[in-house]
Amino acid sequence: MQLVTAVVQPAKAEAVTQALQDLGVRGMTVSSVSGMGRQRGHTETYRGARIQTDTVDKVRIEVLAHDEDVDGIIGAIVAAARTGDIGDGKIWAVPLTDVVRVRTGERGPDAID
Repeated sequence: MQLVTAVVQPAKAEAVTQALQDLGVRGMTVSSVSGMGRQRGHTETYRGARIQTDTVDKVRIEVLAHDEDVDGIIGAIVAAARTGDIGDGKIWAVPLTDVVRVRTGERGPDAID
């Protein structure tokens, strides 16, 4: 079991979630976040004043996955989110030691589906 986390551009979030649903992913968590990487923020104009921000708005998508599904999930996210520009985002997967479905008490791989 792994937790796949992707941070993508807001404009690509709908395409990514649709690609995951098309792949058969039935559950995911989607959050609005902000952060910085190589893109390093941006300058905006607000009421005629230029404002420098250090962070950029992104969308974080988290999916609990069986080990054998992780490569397909990552591939679908990359295909849907890639523009080729700096700021496309990041994806990482980390192993899970346990998952519990609160409603039924199921544990482990049975709690993912």
